Amino acid sequence: MSSVTFERQRAALADVVAIPVTPFAEDGSVDRETHRALLRRLLEGGIRTLTPNGNTGEFYALTPEERRLVTELTAEEAGDRATLLVGVGHDLPTAIASARHARDLGAQMVMVHQPVHPYVSAAGWVDYHRAIAEAVPELGVVPYLRNAQLPGDRLAELADHCPNVVGVKYAVPDAARFAAFARDAGLDRFVWVAGLAEPYAPSYFSAGATGFTSGLVNVAPAVSLGMIEALRSGDYPAAMKVWEQIRRFEELRAAHGNANNVTVVKEALAALGLCRRDVRPPSRPLPEDERAEVAAIAAGWSI
Repeated sequence: MSSVTFERQRAALADVVAIPVTPFAEDGSVDRETHRALLRRLLEGGIRTLTPNGNTGEFYALTPEERRLVTELTAEEAGDRATLLVGVGHDLPTAIASARHARDLGAQMVMVHQPVHPYVSAAGWVDYHRAIAEAVPELGVVPYLRNAQLPGDRLAELADHCPNVVGVKYAVPDAARFAAFARDAGLDRFVWVAGLAEPYAPSYFSAGATGFTSGLVNVAPAVSLGMIEALRSGDYPAAMKVWEQIRRFEELRAAHGNANNVTVVKEALAALGLCRRDVRPPSRPLPEDERAEVAAIAAGWSI
C-alpha cells in the first residue's frame, strides 16, 4: 500500500463516516432507485465517506446477494466523490469473499463487523481479522470493535502482522475504557472512529477520536457535518449545542436496548417523503403513536 493511499484512507476515517440505510420496496426487495437517490442526497450534502452494509443498513437482515447489490449501487453512485468503507462479516470465507468483491468494485477500505459468534477468544479475534486483512492487502481494514473484553495489545498484535489495519471503529459505550484501549493499542498508530455516533462523539474526541459514524446523517447531513466541524476546531461548547439538538432523536433510537436504531432513522426519512419506513425483522416499524415525534424532529432539521 502506497503512503498516498494510506494517508487518503486515514483522512476518510477522520470524518463523518455515514452508514446509509437500505430502503425496501413494497414487495420487500431492495429499492434500487430510492437507494441511489438517498446516496446522492448524502453526497450532495457534503458526505465523503460511506459505509454500505453497516448496521444502520440492516447488514444482518440482508441476503448475500443483497449485500453485494448494496455495495455495487454505492460504488456506482459514489464514483470518485466518496471513499467506500464496505461492511463485511459473518463466517470467514464469506467475509473474505465480500472484501474481495468490494476491492474489485474500487472500494478503498472494509469495515469488519464485530464477530457475533458466541465464543470469541481474544486470540481468535486476531486470527479472524488477520485472515481478512491478509486476503486484501491493498485495502485498508477497520475492525468494528464492540467487545469490551478485548485488550488493546491484541489490536496492536493484529497491526504488527497486518499494516493495512489503519483504523478502528470503537463502539464500546465507555469513554474511559476507550481512552485506555486506544493508548494500549497505540493512539497515533490508528485512526480512531467513535462508533456510537454523535451522542458519544464529543467525549470520544476528547480522548483521541478524530471521526465518528452516523446514521442520523441519512436524515440531516448538515447537522452531522456541523458537529464534526466544531470538534475539529476544538469548540466543544458548539459541539454540545449540536448534541443537544440531536439528543432526543438519538434517545429514541437507543430505546429498548437500541431496538429502534434503524427504525427511527427510516421513520424520519419516511416523514420527509424520502423512503418507506419498512425495516426487516428482528427490527420493527414504530407504532403509530410514536411516529409524530420523529416526524416533528425531522421537519425541524429540514427547515
